[in-house]
Parts: sequence; structure tokens; C-alpha cells
Amino acid sequence: MFNIVLVQPEIPPNTGNVIRLCANTGCNLHLIEPLGFQMSDPLMRRAGLDYHEYAEVKKYLNWQSFLSNAAPDFERCFALTTKGTKNVFSVDFKPGDWFFFGSETKGLPDLIRESFPQSQRLLLPMLSGQRSLNLSNSVSIVTYEAWRQNSFASTKQ
Repeated sequence: MFNIVLVQPEIPPNTGNVIRLCANTGCNLHLIEPLGFQMSDPLMRRAGLDYHEYAEVKKYLNWQSFLSNAAPDFERCFALTTKGTKNVFSVDFKPGDWFFFGSETKGLPDLIRESFPQSQRLLLPMLSGQRSLNLSNSVSIVTYEAWRQNSFASTKQ
């Protein structure tokens, strides 16, 4: 299906929620360290309930390790950021696309965000004056929009 990448997530229940989302949508989850918690953290495990065994989760020591090992097709990679220039609902998503999300308090590191062309820096619409949405909520919105566009196909990529 799709690939969700969390870059340096900090809050265990958000990652647990995303694991549960991946188990129920067929998405792959990629976690780029450092993480702000241990994978055994009770809050993360509780949020993911018993879905951990149904989700494919890969961890990488850092951005360079991710680039070397995951080898995503950068033409189909999208950075989700409050500094985005394109509305997420204006993009035609395809199975196998990659969605990158930064940490809860800092977002995507500048170096990573700037590596994406402007046309691949997406934002979720919000009322003006607001800072951001919850990480796991944002991941859910993007995942379901991409999946909806592909008729909720169940083929795993």
C-alpha cells in the first residue's frame, strides 16, 4: 500500500496509534531514530493494542541509514509539513507512495524538509493562527485520503 515514515517521533502513544493504523490499512511504517521512547514503552504498546504483530515496522539509525536501506522513489515521496506549499487534497496519490512526518515538537528537520521539492511539501488545511495537528491524526488523514483515492485497494506494496 503506502509507506509512512516517522522521523524522530517523540510521543509513544502517537507511534502506537500509527502502528495500529498501519495494521488496519496495510501500510508499511518506517521509524527514523532517535526515537523519544523505547519500542517497549507501555504507552506505545497500549496505544497500538495487539496490532504490533500485524504491522510491518522497520527502524533506521538515522536519515543516512534510511536512504541507504529503504531506497524510496523520491518522485513519489511527500513531506507533510506546516511549511508546505501544496494542499494534501490536491495531490493524486498512488500505491507505494511515501509520506514523511516529523516529530511532534519540531516537525521535519530543515535538512530533510529542504530535500523535497516545493511541489512535494504538503500541508493539511487548518484555520489560520493554529500551529499544527496531532501527529497520529495527521498520518491518519493523509493515509485515508490516499487510500480513498485508490478505491481502498487492499494490495500491499
